[in-house]
Amino acid sequence: MEKINHQSNQLKTAVIYARYSSENQNEQSIDGQLRVCQEFAKQNNIIILDTYIDRAMTGTNDNRPAFRQMLEDCKKKQWNYVLVYKLDRFSRNKYESAIHKHTLKENGVKVKSATEMIPDSPEGILIEAIHEGYAEYYSAELSQKVRRGMNETRLKGNFTGGYVPYGYVIVNKKVTIDEEKAEVVRFIYKQYSLGVYVKDIMNTLNAKGIYNRGKPFARNTVYKILKTEKYSGIYRYKGQVFTNIYPQIVPTDIFEIVRGKMEKNKKGSRSADIVYVFRHKAFCGKCGQPISAECGTSCTGDKRRYYKCYGRKNRNGCKQEVFTKELLEETILDTMMKELKKPQVMNRIIKGILEMQEKNYLENATLKRLTSEKKKVEKSLENLVTAIENGVVSNTTNRRLHELETKLSELEEKIIIEESKAYKMITEEEIRAFYEMAIKFEAQAMISILIEKIVITDRDIVIYYNKPNSNISPDESQGFCFLEIERNGFTIEMYI
Repeated sequence: MEKINHQSNQLKTAVIYARYSSENQNEQSIDGQLRVCQEFAKQNNIIILDTYIDRAMTGTNDNRPAFRQMLEDCKKKQWNYVLVYKLDRFSRNKYESAIHKHTLKENGVKVKSATEMIPDSPEGILIEAIHEGYAEYYSAELSQKVRRGMNETRLKGNFTGGYVPYGYVIVNKKVTIDEEKAEVVRFIYKQYSLGVYVKDIMNTLNAKGIYNRGKPFARNTVYKILKTEKYSGIYRYKGQVFTNIYPQIVPTDIFEIVRGKMEKNKKGSRSADIVYVFRHKAFCGKCGQPISAECGTSCTGDKRRYYKCYGRKNRNGCKQEVFTKELLEETILDTMMKELKKPQVMNRIIKGILEMQEKNYLENATLKRLTSEKKKVEKSLENLVTAIENGVVSNTTNRRLHELETKLSELEEKIIIEESKAYKMITEEEIRAFYEMAIKFEAQAMISILIEKIVITDRDIVIYYNKPNSNISPDESQGFCFLEIERNGFTIEMYI
């Protein structure tokens, strides 16, 4: 089990975050997570102040009530750690994980796994990234299997779950028309196709005493009905078209008229999200303000994206230059990736990870002690059973038999818990494959994991990497420079 290094015997405080998804897990999973985290806290001199639990919640996104409450409560700065059974309980999305860990870090809080030995070292940063990468891979693989099963269900014309549109009911896993409500849907479409306004359609329905779940129809409800293609008998999912799931309620010609009117009345559409990889990482070296992501439109109508000092934007007198998004990101990313791709850098990091995990695995003295004690109890039980078989039976032997059986059961439970904490040895090939994949395809993930901040002054860029030890004093905050080069008109320095 990982031990937290203390500079003193001062007690640390923490909260526990536990989560299970609905896939083959239940309340017992929560109990197991809490038990392991509590034992970890006891061994590491940590006081547990509170617990946050999300039940039947996926870890692929952060839309979890208890998780959100924990992030809000961390702003009170009342605890030092968030303890989790495994890092995938915190998140299975490495991008969101990096964002939320940054939020916790700003409030003096660090995420700690009770079962994964992740040291406070440069290698530990990459080990944690590998754990999170595998968690996301597992989640994606499981999701793919579920999607295949759901697709087979759709091909058979069966309902796959979720929201049932007004006018339909589910009977024996099949979507069936609710004729009474279907007439309301046809009325809404017919009126809208003739040019009747939505508010007038609502007034007519209310005047006739036709309600939705006991309440008058709301504007959003009517618009949602008018936008639902399933009423035409068509259901689209991931590029596939299914015509055997939702029975047609609205005639095709009326549906097409309504869709045409809806498209004509639509006010604009959302543009695709653009990722600014240095958002929340870049700071102005002149005034200290964040360098924020900006977007503008030229006189020719072209979109222009760039990074601009927040102080200059708010006219605080800062004269920091404005940098185009493409130039700044290309310059810094090319420099970082070039360094990380160097064979000597890659081999040094991989060697360090292998040595660290081997050391952690061999130092699991608790598991050795429990296993040895279990063998002794099993030997005593074996001798006692032999004696009973030879006719040596008394109240003393029966009591001793019960004591040994109870002791063996307790040891087996402790061994299971300790084995669950044992670090899963990752092979050199797996580490190297993940490293090369991350360098090639996951530049944004590497930025989130490795970079603490980027300070820009005119044409000078200073990159500060995350430090392995969060207790470094302010006097050591700059660390040491390990690279200084010229690129694209910038002078770039890297510190750790």
